[in-house]
Amino acid sequence: MKPLFIAGPCVIESMDVLEQVAVELVRVRSLYDIDIYFKASFDKANRTSMHSYRGPGLERGLQMLGDIKSKYGLPLLTDIHESRQAAPAAEVVDVLQIPAFLCRQTDLLVAAAQTQCVVNIKKAQFLSGLDMQYPVEKCREAGAREVWLTERGNSFGYNNLVVDFRNIPDMKQFTGRVIMDCTHSVQRPGAAGGKTGGNREYVPAMALAAKAFGANGYFFEIHPEPDHALSDGPNMLRLDDFEAVVKSLL
Repeated sequence: MKPLFIAGPCVIESMDVLEQVAVELVRVRSLYDIDIYFKASFDKANRTSMHSYRGPGLERGLQMLGDIKSKYGLPLLTDIHESRQAAPAAEVVDVLQIPAFLCRQTDLLVAAAQTQCVVNIKKAQFLSGLDMQYPVEKCREAGAREVWLTERGNSFGYNNLVVDFRNIPDMKQFTGRVIMDCTHSVQRPGAAGGKTGGNREYVPAMALAAKAFGANGYFFEIHPEPDHALSDGPNMLRLDDFEAVVKSLL
């Protein structure tokens, strides 16, 4: 199966940031003839602090994502946190993503599946790869046309994640498309004084290790200036470094 790439800023900050990322994704896609999905969230409902930036919201966020799709021809992925968001998001995006913390929420999975979008389910930090059989079954029984699974690490004590790469072949028992979230897996949740920290220097190695275990998709949050990003900056890949990581995986 041909590998695919999912990349973009964590949350929609501005059209300027979205367009800077889109221009680079189109360039890399053309250069290497690969499939790239543009990712950004219209709302980050699971931020550490009440005061953290969440995004422009459903209506404005989907409008901005639609503009990117129309202008640059990139397929879109965004995450949803509530069942009511599934149908309007599906009018704009190609893949609905279920956040890791919510991957057992039956109503959310069913609502996403019923849109006929591809459903990408992130494995919870508290589950094994084998546990993901049941979220996949929920989506398929609700009529999903295609389901992907994404590895993003497991909780390891407080404020830390580790990756058990055996989860990748385990999850391939349930779906042909297993993706490695190479940036969220290097997070240090809640470890930066009311926000999430991370170690972006490990991102390229995470991607290569996942490839060795059979991953056929790669998820990267990227940003022109990660140190000034409004969400997940410490674990995001610099936009200028994206091409080199893609090249290493090909």
